[in-house]
Amino acid sequence: MNWLRNSLIGGILIVLFLLFIRWNEFKEEQLENSVASNDQTTLVASPAPRQEVPTPSLPESARENAIGDIPDAPTVKNGSAESNDISQPADSYSQLITVTTDNAEILIDTQGGDIVKVALLDYNAKLNENDNPFVLLNRTESHTYVAQSGLIGPNGTDGNKGRPIYSVEANEYKLGEDQDTLSIDLTLKQADADIIKRFTFTRASHLIAIEYLVTNNSTTDWQANLFGQIKRDSYNPDTSSGMSMKPYLGAAITTPDTNYKKIKFSELDDNPVKSENAGGWVAMIQHYFISAWIPDAEKTNHYNLRKSRSTDIYLLGFTSERTTIAPNSTGSLKASFYSGPKNIGNLEKISPYLDLTIDFGWLWMIAKPLYFSLTYIQGWVGNWGIAIILLTCAIKLLFFYPSAMSYRSMAKMRKVQPLMAELKERFGDDRQKMSGELMKLYKKEKVNPLGGCLPVLLQMPVFLALYWTLMESVELRHSPFFLWIHDLSVRDPFFVLPLIMGATMWIQQKLNPTPPDPMQAKIMQMMPIFFTALFMMFPAGLVLYWVVNNTLSITQQYVITKQIENS
Repeated sequence: MNWLRNSLIGGILIVLFLLFIRWNEFKEEQLENSVASNDQTTLVASPAPRQEVPTPSLPESARENAIGDIPDAPTVKNGSAESNDISQPADSYSQLITVTTDNAEILIDTQGGDIVKVALLDYNAKLNENDNPFVLLNRTESHTYVAQSGLIGPNGTDGNKGRPIYSVEANEYKLGEDQDTLSIDLTLKQADADIIKRFTFTRASHLIAIEYLVTNNSTTDWQANLFGQIKRDSYNPDTSSGMSMKPYLGAAITTPDTNYKKIKFSELDDNPVKSENAGGWVAMIQHYFISAWIPDAEKTNHYNLRKSRSTDIYLLGFTSERTTIAPNSTGSLKASFYSGPKNIGNLEKISPYLDLTIDFGWLWMIAKPLYFSLTYIQGWVGNWGIAIILLTCAIKLLFFYPSAMSYRSMAKMRKVQPLMAELKERFGDDRQKMSGELMKLYKKEKVNPLGGCLPVLLQMPVFLALYWTLMESVELRHSPFFLWIHDLSVRDPFFVLPLIMGATMWIQQKLNPTPPDPMQAKIMQMMPIFFTALFMMFPAGLVLYWVVNNTLSITQQYVITKQIENS
């Protein structure tokens, strides 16, 4: 009755696995619904005439923490880190400005001129939902992710007592079809200076240029420092299952000593990170997307990454060196803010080493050429799935001879296995004698037991690099293949590719020599089942790569094995 027992065990395992899949889908749906709910509760003021829409009310403690999040100006040799505290009249109101470009919808709060929402029109939140753009930055009741900027120091507009409220001509702006750029001016008139905070948006770009134009109307020098910071909580938008590989979520910075340094939120809980750099950048990274402040490359900037006084709020920012504007003259302070996809070509042009935020791991020197090869092939064939297949074929062709050496060695080991079994029966109890006879057999048959391993090890760095390339490429997001595969960046909805991958692994095992250790042999027999279950949670693009690689390996190994066995 062993067959009945095995059938019952197999049935129970299948039911448990299906229950796990359904539970995982339920958790993902709950998380997605929660995210959708949060997006709908954005603190957006309804349209109204300028200066008539109040800022959404916040608890007094939250207001104090928000004001306290403004950084202090760096101390200079001839002065202190004093700031010009700005207190607003009790009847001051702010409004939200809507800016629509060809690829984004941005909300700007006139209080401080902060960017409080960025919706990427060229990326959908969900597959085939063209009217539901992906929201990267947002300010809601339960989620904070905004980009702040301002002026601090002796004549700064932002300080410990409040932030300025700018005037603006309209509350809606749109990049025209005949326009390549769109500039929006927020104005602030003070007793000693007129200040314009200008946002410049460019067609086909997610980079926003921010410039303060200052006219000094006083008889003394005007002095201030420009600051910019990303203010975010630790909320993780990733909805992948627990068995999938978790993309990095956290801060990153470039320093004089390290081109690319990742800093987790947990590291900032007790230990702020400070750095000084000429130019540079500071970024917030998540899967496929990034936001980053890029200050003036010609100035020395002070970077400060820390946890706010508020609960679960992190501040990733910079403060530029002090700018002095002479009496009755004009000057400017500028920086740039990027909020969009992790695209190598675009990030390389923005700032040195910003493209390293596309984290290909420690094999990046191999992964980058693979990425460029993949994008080139896709531009030629027009389908990312076909591009993955062709790139995998090219890599297998590159390693054709090392693979042939490996398969030839395994085929010889497979051929001499009957002789090895005979030696085991004769000298099984005498391990020393058995080892000696095995060495004689290997020498006679010209078999190298390690010959099947070394060539494979040579290929592993390339295949691991390709794995990370596929994992990090935003181009695969919502990219279809054929038939039931509508998105290569998520798992196969019907698990067809993982099952094919498991079948190819089982076939490969049948072509390989059986391990001499019975326990090891049983473990190897379970490997296809384990990897099939694991790959059911992996993106379809990654599973497609493994299926193609295994299929090509089986074909090559089968031909070589038959040649050795027939010789």
